[in-house]
Amino acid sequence: MSLPAGVRRAFRFPLSRRTLERELAEELTFHLETAASRLMDDGWPPDAAWAEARRRFGDLDRVHRECRRIDRERERRMRLMERLSDWITDLRLAARSLARTPAVALLAVLTLGLGMGATAALYSVLHAVLLEPLPIPEPERVMLVWEGDGDDTGSVSAGNFDEWRRFGGSFTHLAAAHGASFNLASEELPERLEGTLVTAGFFAALGAAPLQGRTFTEADDRPGAAPVVVLSQGLWQRRFAADPAVVGSGLRIDGETHTVIGVMPESFDRVDLGDDLWVPMAFTAERLADHDEHAHWVVGRLAPGVTPRQAQQDLRALTARLQEESFDEQRNTQPLVVPFADFLIQGHRLRLVVLFAAVGLVLLIGCVNVSNLLLARGAARRREMAVRTALGARRGRLVRQLLTESLVLSLAGAVLGVALALVGVPALVALAPSGVPRLEQAAVNGPVLAFVLGLAALTCVVAGLAPALRASRSRPAEALQSGGRAAGAVSRDRLRGVLVAAQLALALVLTVAAVLLVRSGIEVARVDPGFRVDGLLTARLTLPESAYGEADQVRAALDRLREEAAALPGVSGVAVSNTVPLGGGGGGNGLWTEDRALDNPSYGEFRLVSTGYLRVLGVPLHRGRTFDERDGRAAPRVMLINEALAKELFPDGDAVGRRVGCCVEGDAPDFWKTVVGVVGDVHGRGLDADPRSEFYLPIGQEPPEAWRWLRRTVVLSLRTGVGTDPATLTTPLRRAVQRVDPDLPLYDVATLSERLAGSRASARFNTLLLILLAGLGLLLAAVGLYGTVAHLVEQRRHEIGVRMALGASARHVVGKAVTHMLPALAAGVVLGLGGALAAGRLLESFLFGVGASDPAALGAAVVGLVAVALAACLLPARRAARVDPVRTLNEG
Repeated sequence: MSLPAGVRRAFRFPLSRRTLERELAEELTFHLETAASRLMDDGWPPDAAWAEARRRFGDLDRVHRECRRIDRERERRMRLMERLSDWITDLRLAARSLARTPAVALLAVLTLGLGMGATAALYSVLHAVLLEPLPIPEPERVMLVWEGDGDDTGSVSAGNFDEWRRFGGSFTHLAAAHGASFNLASEELPERLEGTLVTAGFFAALGAAPLQGRTFTEADDRPGAAPVVVLSQGLWQRRFAADPAVVGSGLRIDGETHTVIGVMPESFDRVDLGDDLWVPMAFTAERLADHDEHAHWVVGRLAPGVTPRQAQQDLRALTARLQEESFDEQRNTQPLVVPFADFLIQGHRLRLVVLFAAVGLVLLIGCVNVSNLLLARGAARRREMAVRTALGARRGRLVRQLLTESLVLSLAGAVLGVALALVGVPALVALAPSGVPRLEQAAVNGPVLAFVLGLAALTCVVAGLAPALRASRSRPAEALQSGGRAAGAVSRDRLRGVLVAAQLALALVLTVAAVLLVRSGIEVARVDPGFRVDGLLTARLTLPESAYGEADQVRAALDRLREEAAALPGVSGVAVSNTVPLGGGGGGNGLWTEDRALDNPSYGEFRLVSTGYLRVLGVPLHRGRTFDERDGRAAPRVMLINEALAKELFPDGDAVGRRVGCCVEGDAPDFWKTVVGVVGDVHGRGLDADPRSEFYLPIGQEPPEAWRWLRRTVVLSLRTGVGTDPATLTTPLRRAVQRVDPDLPLYDVATLSERLAGSRASARFNTLLLILLAGLGLLLAAVGLYGTVAHLVEQRRHEIGVRMALGASARHVVGKAVTHMLPALAAGVVLGLGGALAAGRLLESFLFGVGASDPAALGAAVVGLVAVALAACLLPARRAARVDPVRTLNEG
C-alpha cells in the first residue's frame, strides 16, 4: 500500500538524505574493497593493501562533504521546482477563478490601476525633484553657506566670503556666486541669457569637469584679466549647434568680447541651476574689504570627514574671532551651512509630499474598495471553500490561493497604472508651474517601475488579506447545509461596514483639503492688489556697463527709451523702474529716522522710479505729492514711502515732511531725504503675501552705487488706452528699443495680468490636482458603497420578497436598505472630520484667509460626501424595491 502524496512529500527529503548516506557508505566501501582485493591478488599483505587502497582513493572526508553538497543542491533545486510548480498552479487557478467573475475582476483592476497610475505619476515627480541625487560627485559633501541671525538666512558679503575662503579649513573648495543676466549680441536680434558670476573655485566645489575646454583659473578671476566665459551644453547646442570650434572663439557679451574657454556637460545642466553661461566674478580689493553689501551665495565642498555641523561651528568661531579683532559690526553675522540639494528644492518639498500623501489616500481608498469587492466575492464562494476544506485543503493553502488571486489583480492594476503613468507624467510636467527644480527629468524609469512593483505587492496584502482570511474560515457543515447562502451573515457583516466607513473617511479628508484650497483661492481673488492689473505691459532690459558706465549715460538712455515707447500707438503712459509688482527682483536697504540710532535701522524694499510711475501702475497716492520735474539731480533729496513703512517709522503722526536717512554713508550730504508723499501698499510678491515696507526714490536722485547694485537693469511699463490689448505692443516695443540701441535685447516681456496669473500658478495647480484627487476618491468611495448595498440587496432578495409578499411597501424596502448603511456613513464622517483636522496642519502654509478648521469648508465637504453616499445607496436600494415577490418565493 502506497503512502498518501502529502505524506510522501513531507518525508521524501529526510528519507532520501539517509538513503544517500547509506548508499554512499556502501559505494565507498565497495570501491575500497575492490581496490584492496586487486592489490592482495598482486601479493600485497592485507593491511598494506587496504592502506594503499585508501591512499590511492584520496581524502574520504572530502568525498563525503562533496557528496553532501551535491545532495543539498539537488534538494534545493527540487524544492524550488516544486514551489515554482505550486505558484504556476496557483496562478492558473486564480486566472480561471477570476475569469468566472469578469465584472468584479475588471472593476478591481480599473480601481487599482487608477490609484497606482496616479501614485506612480506623482512618485516619478517626487523622485526626480527630491530623491534623485544631484549628478555631481559626492553631492552630500556640497554645502551652501548663508549668513544671518540664527535660521533667518541671507546673502553673504564679499568680505565675509574672502575671510571664510582664506581661513576656513573645513572646506576643500569655497566659491562665491551671484545670479546675473547677460546681453548676447548676434547678427539677428540680441538675446538675453541667464547666467552667474562665479569665483574660480565654483566648478571644483561642485565637482564638475568641463565637456570641452577648461573652467576658470585664479588668473581668470582677477580684475583686469581678459574676459572669458564658460557655456552650458544647452546653450552650446541651441545657439551654436554643438560646434567644437566655439571653444576659443569670441562672443560679444554685454558689449565686451569674451573668449569661450569651456563647455559644461549635460549632467551639469541637470543640476538645474538655470544658467546658460558663467563669467568670472573678479572681485576687486575694495569689494573684498566690503562687509556691508550682502549679495552673494557661497557654495563649498566639505573636507573629508567633516560634517556640516562641524563646518558651521568652525565658521562661526572664525567669524566671532575676526569680529573681536576688528570690532566691525558688519562682521557680526552667524554663518549657516546647509546641504546644497536642500537649497535647490526649498519650498517644493512640503508641497510635493502633501500631494503624494493625497495620492496615497486615493490608492488606499482603491485598496479598501477592492477589499470590499473580494469580501463580497468570498461570501459568494463559501460553498466552494467549504468543499475544498472538506476534501482536505488546509486553511493556509486556501489563504495562499486567495492571495494569489489578489496578486493577479494587483499586477494587472500595476500594468494599467504604468500605462496611465506614461501618459500622466508628461501631462503633470506640462501643467505644473514653472520653477520646480529638475521637474523636466521626471519619467517612468527603473526606480519608478520598482516602486510600482513594490506598490503592487503592498496592495495585494492590503486589499486581499482580510478577504482571504474571511473566506478561508468557512465551516464546511454549515456552508454545505445552507447551500452557500449566508443572508444572516451578510446582514451582520461588520467588517464590510468598517471598510465602507474607512473609504468614506479617507474621501472626506481629501474633500476637505480640496474645499479648503478652493476657499483660499476665493479669498485671494478678493484681495485688492494695490495697483491696476489690466492694460499694462512690462518688459525688462539691461544696459551693459561697457557702453553705459556713467550714471548720466544711463539716465539719458532711459529718457530716450521712454520717449520712443510713449510715441507708440495706443500707449497712454510710460514709466521706468528697477522692478514692478509681481516682477521679482529688487532689493532693500536700512532706513533711519532722526530719532533712531544708527545701529537700529528699519528695513524697506527699494524702488527707483521715474516720474509718472504711480499713475502708470495705478498705485494710489494717499497723502502729499508724487515725484515731478522738480525732483532733479540738483534738487533736495525726496522720498515716497508706503503706508506699511509710514506706520513703522512714524507711528506717532503723519510722515509727510519728515526726514528719513538711507542708501549712502551716514555723513554724506544726501543721506537725509524728505518724505513728500505716502502711497498705498502693494502686494508686490503675490496676492497671498502681505505687503512689505517700501520706499521710492526718483531716477535722477539715485544713490551713486545704485546702478551697480541694479546691474543697470530696469523695467519698462506701458499703460495702454481703452480698447488696446497690451500684448500687441510687444513687437513695436522691441523695435523702439532697437532704435535706441540695436544691441539691447528686450526680455521678460509680459502683461501684468499674466504676471498675476503666474504668481498663482502653483496654488492653482495644487488646487486643481487636489480637486481631481478628491473627486476620484469620492467616486471610488461611492462605487464601494454602491457595491456593498447592491451585494446586500442581492443576498437578501429572498427576505425582501417575503417582506413584500407580506405587505411591505417599496418605500419601506428602500429605507431599510439605506438605513443599513447609515452607521457606516456616520462613522466615516466622524473619522473623516478627525483626519481632516489633523491633516489640516499640513495645509496651513498653503492657505490664505482660511483656517485649517474652517467651519464652512468642513460643512461643505460633509454635505457633499453625504449627498454622494446617499445617491450611491439609493440606486441599488430602488432596484430592491422592484423585486417580484412571486418569482423570488418560487426561486427560494
